[in-house]
Amino acid sequence: MKKSLMIACVLCLFSVSASAQEWAKQRADKSPRHQEWVAVKHDNRTVNSFIVFPEVKNKATAVVVIHEIFGMSDWVRSLTDQLAEAGYIAIAPDLLSGMGPNGGGSSEFDRNGVGQAIQKLPADQITADLNAAADYVAKLPACNGKVAVAGFCYGGSQTFRFATNRPSLAAAFVFYGTGPDSKEAIAKIKCPVYGFYGGNDARVDATIPKSQELMKEAGKTYEAVTYEGAGHGFMRAGEDPANTNEANKKGRDEAWVRWKTLLKKL
Repeated sequence: MKKSLMIACVLCLFSVSASAQEWAKQRADKSPRHQEWVAVKHDNRTVNSFIVFPEVKNKATAVVVIHEIFGMSDWVRSLTDQLAEAGYIAIAPDLLSGMGPNGGGSSEFDRNGVGQAIQKLPADQITADLNAAADYVAKLPACNGKVAVAGFCYGGSQTFRFATNRPSLAAAFVFYGTGPDSKEAIAKIKCPVYGFYGGNDARVDATIPKSQELMKEAGKTYEAVTYEGAGHGFMRAGEDPANTNEANKKGRDEAWVRWKTLLKKL
């Protein structure tokens, strides 16, 4: 993730607090679906991950959810549950697992510290954590073996990056995140990449043409859709009761329809 974009995400963090997501917490807590925290282990790390199972008859595709710059939040739990509601096994690893002041994860940081902690995460550790989460769900008896990835803001950029590191992914769903800027990285992508962007998010949208150019040159599938009037983070803001931009809600609703349509094709 480019330094300027990371800084912008951190600044965005200051406007969102844990208490502001009480609505998301209530939604997740009231879910009738099976939810649990699992300890995904690899090397010398344990990655605490939130997983939700769909209520379906047949084996399901899995989606690895990469959280925003805010770390593991109530909204991430709610979003993960919504994916399960749509019929998919969804797992959201806390990339800050073990990185807290007392050896915990995201919950041990205040809203200022969480962004700084995420910036310091080693790139190889992030990849290993995500691979471990993907391996975990792929091997579940309830999974059909297909694993996709989706992420938001910081997580959107990490989603694009993860696609360069895991060739077996079924698809990558990038929500207002930036793509790799090297031909070598793009060449490693094997799955289709689908982008979801807010029309009022110039700092991220300015990077789309470069991603389109590199993906096209490499013969890769990259389909970007921009939702007019929606701002950065519209998937979260669009369902927040405090949202004052109708375009955020409209963009979120349209993005969900598109996302679920694409997931069904996997």
